[in-house]
Amino acid sequence: MHLLHLDMDSFFASVEVLDEPALAGRPLVVGGSVERGVVASASYEARRYGIRSAMPTAEARRRCPDLVVVRPRHARYGEVSRQLLELLERVTPLVEPVALDEAYLDVRGARWCGDGVASLAAQLRTEVREELGLACSVGGGTTKLVAKLASKAAKPRPSAPGVAPAGVPRQGPGSGVVVVAPEDELAFLHAHRARALPGVGPRTADKLRRYGVDSVGDLALVELGSLVRLLGRAHGTLLHDLAHGDDPRRVEPSRVAVSIGHEETFAADERSRDRLASLAREMAERVASRCRGAGVAPRRVTVKVRFGDFTTRTRSRTLPAVLATGQALGAVAADLLDELPPGPGVRLLGVHASLLVPRDEAAAGPEQLSLFAPPGDPETGADGTQRREGVEAAADAIRDRFGAAAIASLAATARRAGAG
Repeated sequence: MHLLHLDMDSFFASVEVLDEPALAGRPLVVGGSVERGVVASASYEARRYGIRSAMPTAEARRRCPDLVVVRPRHARYGEVSRQLLELLERVTPLVEPVALDEAYLDVRGARWCGDGVASLAAQLRTEVREELGLACSVGGGTTKLVAKLASKAAKPRPSAPGVAPAGVPRQGPGSGVVVVAPEDELAFLHAHRARALPGVGPRTADKLRRYGVDSVGDLALVELGSLVRLLGRAHGTLLHDLAHGDDPRRVEPSRVAVSIGHEETFAADERSRDRLASLAREMAERVASRCRGAGVAPRRVTVKVRFGDFTTRTRSRTLPAVLATGQALGAVAADLLDELPPGPGVRLLGVHASLLVPRDEAAAGPEQLSLFAPPGDPETGADGTQRREGVEAAADAIRDRFGAAAIASLAATARRAGAG
């Protein structure tokens, strides 16, 4: 047994309480506007009302009239996440962050491990509390799947507890730490609903349920050939293996983020094509800033639009070389947006960057010339790109030191001037 999964408890909401202690004990969500936004994180006091992530903020307020709604501060959450990663890497260099608030650790040979994985998990939880002032849940097992399910079982219970999963974990459900012994892993797995497995969404769960498969234990009884006929070879084989505890994934400490994006839900449906294009450029500059902070650069840009009737459409473009600046990323995003007319109105707009590569590798690759500037323009080409990168990096440094409002992006300035 050598894998741990650490998951912060109500991360965004907990950081807000950490910075503003007067919010402690109050039902709190981090999210967008009450009229149009969605919940990004809910405190356990809010969860007692059935409030959960991705719920419309308006619905959350209906369930809890005294709800406190706080706008997200992504720069602050990123700062705390970096502190968490530094703490974890003092325990073991084999740390794989999978989000701002969770990570896998391979703890073979880690400090404290002489007293056993359960003792290490408990000590790790104590250090997070003492150094960051935040709570986390830790799960352990021999595979990533078991470790993640164990950390979920370790989570605090905001309402009446349900039936605990089978198996004999060394700490009880809801205790903050659950480590599943190797001989108990199959029983622990099989007691979960099939929906708990990665790759089982609502549609797959419905298919399985029609064949009498509700739990992972039920799934383990289905022959591989039957699953392949029902779900396809790749999907059926994956679920067959997972149901039997076969999860060969290992901790990948050098893993690069899959994508970085920014989305906004508007207070009223937006119908202006020009304003949407300006907003897309502004979001692209924010995405590019986050890419620089992560030391990566993208080759693919995706624009996401959700209309007033909740239908969602996307457009993507893959470039032959990386986009080094927010200006370049924004130009592609605005061009993609032309393929998505606003029609009756846009409720949500998002810009995402993917196919991320380390920036030092990108610097050695081919230059991505501008598609939108005339020949001979001094702002295009390698020198112009480097100048623009320098300007944007300087703006990042100013925001880091003085706050996000200290300096406005070019796109934001142009949009506000147009609005004036």
